[in-house]
Amino acid sequence: MVRSSPRWTGSDAALRSLQVAFDVEKQVIDAVRYAAFKNQLSPSDQIRAILGLPRTSKPVRPRLTVSLSDADYDILARRFGLAVDDKRKIKESLHDALIDFARQQQAPDGDPPSSA
Repeated sequence: MVRSSPRWTGSDAALRSLQVAFDVEKQVIDAVRYAAFKNQLSPSDQIRAILGLPRTSKPVRPRLTVSLSDADYDILARRFGLAVDDKRKIKESLHDALIDFARQQQAPDGDPPSSA
């Protein structure tokens, strides 16, 4: 019998979990994503709420991610007038661009504009 390391025993339950994917219409996906957004949940936690399953109560750090290739960094460096190898400065410029985008999306009443 193989014994697992004590440091891995806490992940035993997670290892026994199975990810389930749902092939549904775009309308269903949009509804779940919108509800997750409104409720400040991940789509996975929103599905768990809909199904009446327990969710983790730990707060998740809000963040956005994007994968950037070397070619993307080259394009962005030119866009922001930066050296292509100054990835830290490029990331700062991306951060600022996202903040500017969010400010432009704000409606006068402080709510995001409707998609109607």
